[in-house]
Amino acid sequence: MSDSTYIFANSQPWKTVEPKEFELTETELKELARLQAIERVFDPASRRRIQATGIAANWRCLEVGAGAGSIARWMAEIVGDDGKVVAVDLNTRFIAKSNPANIEVIESDIRHLALESQSFDLIHTRYVLIHVPEFQVALAKMLDLLKPGGWIAIEEPDFSAARAIAGNEAACQSMNRVNEAIAQMFASRGMDYAFGIRLPAIFQQMNLQDLSVENDTPLAPGGSGIATVMKMSAERLADKYIATNKATREDIERYCQIAEDPQSWAIYYSTIGATARKAV
Repeated sequence: MSDSTYIFANSQPWKTVEPKEFELTETELKELARLQAIERVFDPASRRRIQATGIAANWRCLEVGAGAGSIARWMAEIVGDDGKVVAVDLNTRFIAKSNPANIEVIESDIRHLALESQSFDLIHTRYVLIHVPEFQVALAKMLDLLKPGGWIAIEEPDFSAARAIAGNEAACQSMNRVNEAIAQMFASRGMDYAFGIRLPAIFQQMNLQDLSVENDTPLAPGGSGIATVMKMSAERLADKYIATNKATREDIERYCQIAEDPQSWAIYYSTIGATARKAV
């Protein structure tokens, strides 16, 4: 449950966990590096959205899809010793160690999480529901766990916004073909690659209150944080992209080149952040 905007907020970056704290394979080290790159790029906006809920000491918070754990550790700092953060992920290998006492790590699927109903003041998740075909089940579970009057903050991508803007013509064409491959990969799994833009309407249908919506669509040069994150993801998912028959290995290589070229410009995707309160 860990896959991920770009706002340069006035927040302190959280500590990067050193790989030496874990016993990891080379593949796992690359994945940890990718997750930590996501945290560096996207945590400022996530922290700003979470802070807007009024998160405070003594709160109980749930982080769904905790990844490498930066948001869970940051929330634990705010809620203090008398608060608690539960960090959930399908694989907790990157967050199982070096946590403060007020963090509980659970390896589980959110859809089957066995926790007390109405027990959390705040639930946050980033780039998780887009990967869950039965997202309604996951959302229903989160709302069941949320206290009346509690806050839910969800951030999801919209890959339909992605397109090359400027750069080498052949590389731009390859980037657009890779974007088509991403769309096909999600479709073949019964998932919506533009899921983020559905969040506001979904929140309204669930009768959530005090809805706040943000749409971050950065126009980013090669070498920027978002470009680097997407390059790392393209390298990791190359075989899956190629399997769609929408892009070739050469396309992926050019995609990575344009993501490194500071003279190129592209929209890699949008992030929609939706925050709302459960009815009392």
